[in-house]
Amino acid sequence: MSGPNVALSTGANAPFGKEDTVRVTITWKHAPAELDVSCFMVGADGKVSSDDYFVFYNQPADPHGHVRLQRPNDRTTEFTVALQELERTGVEKCVFAATLDGPGTFADVVGCSVTAQGKQSHITYSITKATSETSLVLAEVYRHTSGFKLRAVGRGFNGGLKPLAEAHGVTVEETESPVDTVQMNIPTSAILSAVGAKAGGKETAPINARINLHKQNVQFSLKKKKIDREKARVAVVFDASISMFKLYTGGTVQKACERVLAVAACMDDDGEMDVWFFADKAKRAPSVTERNFENYIHRNYAEPSEDSELGWGNNEPEVMKDIILKYTKEDPNDMIPTYIIFFSDGGIYEQKKIEQLLIKSSSTPIFWQFVGLGKADYGILRKLDKMRGRVVDNADFFALDDIDSVTDAELYDRLLNEFPSWLKQVRAKGILRS
Repeated sequence: MSGPNVALSTGANAPFGKEDTVRVTITWKHAPAELDVSCFMVGADGKVSSDDYFVFYNQPADPHGHVRLQRPNDRTTEFTVALQELERTGVEKCVFAATLDGPGTFADVVGCSVTAQGKQSHITYSITKATSETSLVLAEVYRHTSGFKLRAVGRGFNGGLKPLAEAHGVTVEETESPVDTVQMNIPTSAILSAVGAKAGGKETAPINARINLHKQNVQFSLKKKKIDREKARVAVVFDASISMFKLYTGGTVQKACERVLAVAACMDDDGEMDVWFFADKAKRAPSVTERNFENYIHRNYAEPSEDSELGWGNNEPEVMKDIILKYTKEDPNDMIPTYIIFFSDGGIYEQKKIEQLLIKSSSTPIFWQFVGLGKADYGILRKLDKMRGRVVDNADFFALDDIDSVTDAELYDRLLNEFPSWLKQVRAKGILRS
């Protein structure tokens, strides 16, 4: 049971007592633009030790999971803070801030408040004195000799993201629009993911520039499709049959992995992308992230061969059954959609079984995006729009003669072509409850 409600005024503080974990929730009733809420996990010098300790919607947790972000709806951001675990780290404060990603100031934001709640504590703070600021430090959870406390801050930055970030050790540099897309308004937090950080005056290595560029292009497509706030479990499936040999050895599969990893980095609830390989048999591979994507394909499935552990043929139903098992039995979740990107060079012959599995999974929150590589026979995949018996249309297909020659703008627009309409259908039918 929570204790009595403690309402703070600006500058005041309140203790958490002996709480192990607290939930810090930022809500608002109206804002003139998107409100990007983030957390800086800073040391005694007030700076992040690296960009890993800047938590925002595109990086929803620090490396140890001490602070985790969730976005239940468009006007709420929640952080779960493991106080007991933080006690053993060098983090002195968790600073919660918000930036307007568009026109207006915080004087135009209505009903913004912070609530920090644990088993015995319930602390609230309403932001009522903001004026011309475009970024605002809302509150901070900080160490005290008596234990962690919450302080109501309400301090603004008129320059927006740049001064806010630099005040906490993150350096924001000028970025150029991707060369293969039109210029659009990128969320401020997405920009931060591309520029790295400075900690204590020492330059830290930024997240790989290739992934950052891909992520910006994903964000462009998500905004155009009006699903830039959607979260999903993202997985990729790679055809590992013998006919894919040159695409593996030539690096095409690795580059495809990096390009779709950017989708997971922008959309996945934990930033990880699940991976399967298949030929005659299916193989679940370790999840891939921005931290371990280099040479991922070579480390996990160097190249198809006739004596491969998976065989050398095409058996799509084998991997599809394992995916359905994973997301409906082993790890079911009807609050978050599952988005499968399925690469194949064709040669499909198990058409009836594929059709049956798509019909079976149409009552689950799983969307299948098939991508053909080359000009091979794709059979039933070319007839998805005519397939009957499904609760909703849960799959899309397009073929690429040469994925290396396709721009990010085209690739991501095509990958996300039918996903938005599927989301509306599964929510309307109660299949997805988010």
